[in-house]
Amino acid sequence: MSTQVQPLGSRVLVRVLAEESVTKSGILLPDTAKEKPQRGEVVAVGDDTETIKVSVGDRVLFPKYTGTEIRLEGDDHLIIDSTDLLAILRETPAAVAAA
Repeated sequence: MSTQVQPLGSRVLVRVLAEESVTKSGILLPDTAKEKPQRGEVVAVGDDTETIKVSVGDRVLFPKYTGTEIRLEGDDHLIIDSTDLLAILRETPAAVAAA
């Protein structure tokens, strides 16, 4: 049975994206040394369309210690007030070509 979460008001549901576990130099980082994730993908948005500036599918940046943590279908999610979001992450053509 799957659970669907619909945020209320100006809140958004963000699926937390995993941080890299290997540094650029190839050092493997244990879980205890990793930073708390600050990037995620918007999964659902509330009904306050005047306040919410993001859409489902947008990748966003948020503060380290914000929102309410929940686990859905094995993935970590946060319910965050839309005003707590810091930025929308967009890939530039140069970043796409380098990949």
